[in-house]
Amino acid sequence: MIALTVNGARREVAADPFAPLSDTLREGLGLTGTKEGCNAGDCGACTVLMDGVQVCACLVSTAQAEGAEITTVEAADPLLDRLRAAFLARGAAQCGVCTPGMLMAALDLLRRDAAPDRAAVEDALGGVLCRCTGYLQIIDAVLDAARGTVIAPPADGRVGAAIPRLDGAPKVAGTELYGADDAPADALWLRVVRSPHAHARFTLGDLDAARRRLGLEAILSARDVPGLNGFGIMPNLKDQPVFADGYVRYRGEAVLGLLGDRATLAAVRDADLPVAWEVLPPLHGVDAASMPDAPRLHDHAPGNILVRGHLRTGNAEPAFATSAARAEGTFRTAFVEHAYIELEAGHAIPGADGAMTVFACTQAPVMDREETARVLGVAEDAVRIVPTACGGGFGGKLDVSVQPLLAVAARVAKRPVRMTYTRTESMAASTKRHPAILHARMAADAEGRFTAFMLDGDFNTGAYASWGPTVANRVPVHASGPYRVPNVLNRTRAVYTNDTPAGAFRGFGVPQAAIATEALVDDLAIALGMDRWEIRRRNALGKGDVTPSGQVLHASAGLPECLDALKPEWEALLARVAAHNAAHARHRLGAGIACMWYGCGNTALSNPSTMRISLARDGTLTLFNGAVDIGQGSTTVIGQIAADALGLPLASLRQVLGDTALTPDAGKTSASRQTFVSGRAAAEAAKALRARILALANAGDGATLALDGSLLTVRDAHTRRVIDLAALDADLVAEARYDPPTVPLDADGQGVPYATYGFAAQVALVRVDTALGTVKVEEIAVAQDVGRAVNPLLVAGQIHGGIAQGLGLALMEEFIPGRTESLHDYLIPTAGDMPAIRIHLIEDPEPEGPFGAKGVGEPALVPTAPAILSAIRHATGVRMTEVPVLPHRLFAGLEGGEPPPGPLPSLAVGD
Repeated sequence: MIALTVNGARREVAADPFAPLSDTLREGLGLTGTKEGCNAGDCGACTVLMDGVQVCACLVSTAQAEGAEITTVEAADPLLDRLRAAFLARGAAQCGVCTPGMLMAALDLLRRDAAPDRAAVEDALGGVLCRCTGYLQIIDAVLDAARGTVIAPPADGRVGAAIPRLDGAPKVAGTELYGADDAPADALWLRVVRSPHAHARFTLGDLDAARRRLGLEAILSARDVPGLNGFGIMPNLKDQPVFADGYVRYRGEAVLGLLGDRATLAAVRDADLPVAWEVLPPLHGVDAASMPDAPRLHDHAPGNILVRGHLRTGNAEPAFATSAARAEGTFRTAFVEHAYIELEAGHAIPGADGAMTVFACTQAPVMDREETARVLGVAEDAVRIVPTACGGGFGGKLDVSVQPLLAVAARVAKRPVRMTYTRTESMAASTKRHPAILHARMAADAEGRFTAFMLDGDFNTGAYASWGPTVANRVPVHASGPYRVPNVLNRTRAVYTNDTPAGAFRGFGVPQAAIATEALVDDLAIALGMDRWEIRRRNALGKGDVTPSGQVLHASAGLPECLDALKPEWEALLARVAAHNAAHARHRLGAGIACMWYGCGNTALSNPSTMRISLARDGTLTLFNGAVDIGQGSTTVIGQIAADALGLPLASLRQVLGDTALTPDAGKTSASRQTFVSGRAAAEAAKALRARILALANAGDGATLALDGSLLTVRDAHTRRVIDLAALDADLVAEARYDPPTVPLDADGQGVPYATYGFAAQVALVRVDTALGTVKVEEIAVAQDVGRAVNPLLVAGQIHGGIAQGLGLALMEEFIPGRTESLHDYLIPTAGDMPAIRIHLIEDPEPEGPFGAKGVGEPALVPTAPAILSAIRHATGVRMTEVPVLPHRLFAGLEGGEPPPGPLPSLAVGD
């Protein structure tokens, strides 16, 4: 036994002295508020105080902690309580998985320095990574707590109120349960053995003998999958096996599953297992996979082409050839890792007659149920998916990960099974943002009006399809940007390779395409001697315009207003840049600008959500909300929408969330659809319940409602009526389904792919050290058309987080299989990397949206990288065509010398 003093109390625990303190706190003492995101000291999620000083608990052995005072996020402490309140008020906890580490780091700081400045806060938080918030609201919260100026939340939660998130309290208390935080005490552990090769065949020896020799409960392989040994996003394409069956297509593919207790699993080496490998030449990258003699990786994909996308309107080639100004270029983007701080985790419990319940982090519980049932070979209603709190997703938790593995293991073991990926395993095995090779051309007339756009884009979908078809079909719709372009020809391919599978990642290919398009817009502005803001404003899509897919934008197209809001800031930045650069040769400032548009929901496909709301006879008001909140705030926003539409206070509404056995299908949390689609369904359900109540009371539409226990008071202009709910024969229940109106695309990509679009513009100020090749983003100003800001606090958080990920895309993030499989080697922005951000919310109401609202999450990311590249070019004269802009790449562009002062180099005007 080891004695510890934890949160002021002496605790004794049976633990390995060399076990990480984080593991002992979590598994030995049940203090799961301390999170494990890397077990290498890279993410800081496990930060605790040891004798008053912050440490990474994963780097401290349990024996080292004996006799020390350990403080965790669960501690009772007045200063910690003040920090918790400030975090809630500022929206500083989104997914919440990094929040305990942030709170502990902040507590350490404020105990040492009661009045820190902003730089001191950034420094104190520098060891804790956050992937959701963009850090600014966290820093503001710590400063508020230090000053004792915690913001009081609005008095009510109606639409438009910047209230703290409804699920925030357990996140800041450390009591929220994520996938790794809870499992039955008798659960076995599952560990997956993964391929060390990108392309290989293999044979298995005597697994039963190996199981006995190694002391395992079972060794699982493809033979143990009772149903279809395949899964995938596309309905008719289940191309990825649960366990590979003699053939692997990428490094990290699952080959075997080991079942046993944790200590036994930890002692097993891959070399102890009877696997014989025949290594094959791998196809890395689109070029290798597209060679005429390249081996076919999947029988259904000749030439390794998974799918093609296409959009044509007008006649682009002749329009381009005869235009006054022309620009073209080839642009490349890399694999980008989601880097959510919560590792994939969960547990499964088998039931009678083939039933299975899976608890796991996910963005799509109903899709998980479908996939798991297919793998088990049972009816869908035999499988229940219970989403745990999700510590970040960004698209990476749309594909199943642990769900089918756990289900198969629990079926074989006939008892509960749990698992948690390691950080290396997560990064090796999970999907990434698609690398792209984009060749684009764009033209304008002499007045700067765009005339033509053409794009040929190849997207590396990796070893399996995942969301490759979605990317290949979304990009052609968006690639010409949020501009009026009468002649467009866009062609895309998703190509199979032996690289890590690429899937959904906040934008489905649109961020990659925007990098190319916005660079060409800058080219045309330079060629025509126009201001970069002006050329965008002249061509910006607005109400009444027609998109390249032939869709008329009847409403909510606020890009012109976004640009107008940014014009003063743009002009001020240009003046600052000119004044600075006249006096400085090495450290150059640059101002950049970019625009975006993004369709909310599936591309030209049915995209429904169903919500149910009930008022019970005891007065309990419940929203059965199947939309999974992965940190973006859907639980809060949809709750505000439902309560406002019903006409009762948000405080009276409870929610049942996500569970496939209890809630209707709200669709997946992706494509910026939950506020728009599920919010609309919630509003319609609430309106239907309100109509039933008004009919019972024989009251008019303008009546007000008040709920006190089981007594519901309805008051209109004429009278007051009290309904005793307890006297009713049944609960009052209403359900509504909403599916955004779209029209399928024809062979030329013509139709109505989305019911509404988000629009935004961003301007960026960067500082470039031309001697070191480094870039620092100092300021970003944003104007974003959100339709209606249901909760401005959460909208700001989404914009900050999107900018942080866009900054990483532009400057630092590049996943290389086998080399950058840790948060030490794969860099994401920290608190010190974030610029000052100013936000202008443009509210151009969307008639289809609830209270006029539409999606926010993905639009926030799309323009950031192109705005930064535009600013780098303004600072240096270098047109970067590959991201991330690492120092060696910028050096290559500068050719080792400092750029000459003065204006950007001109492009030739057309013949």
